[in-house]
Amino acid sequence: MSPETRGPLLVPPPVIYVAALLIGLALNRLWPVPLLPASWAYLLGALVLVASAVILVPAFTRFRRAGTPFDVRKPASALITDGPYRFSRNPGYVSLTLCYLGVGLLLNELPVLLMVVPALLVMDLWVVPREERHLEQRFGEQYARYKKSVRRWI
Repeated sequence: MSPETRGPLLVPPPVIYVAALLIGLALNRLWPVPLLPASWAYLLGALVLVASAVILVPAFTRFRRAGTPFDVRKPASALITDGPYRFSRNPGYVSLTLCYLGVGLLLNELPVLLMVVPALLVMDLWVVPREERHLEQRFGEQYARYKKSVRRWI
């Protein structure tokens, strides 16, 4: 295996989102821009956080049942294609993105919400391709078929 397809990521995905959140909070101190009336922001934020959990719990459960690590820094021992993985190859990251957006809505600050864009770019251009290379090498044609039939995100 080449270094691109194995071994720990230098920065785990949740850290990418936390870094984006911290940068968003710093930008918000410089340019505070509330987005919605507070009651709407809280309601939407709570709903988005619930949606995040609704996706994450079954995704995590599938990994536990299959006996493969959920931690992307460890090599996969099974290919999960059921549950939320029928709709997205990365429901954990969809959930993480929704969690970020839910927190951003609860904070009700545009700079925080806008920082989801760079976080998603890092995920889409760096993290996910690295994982896909690992899965292609590990599961071969089985992963190639899955990749053709299920979208990367949603």
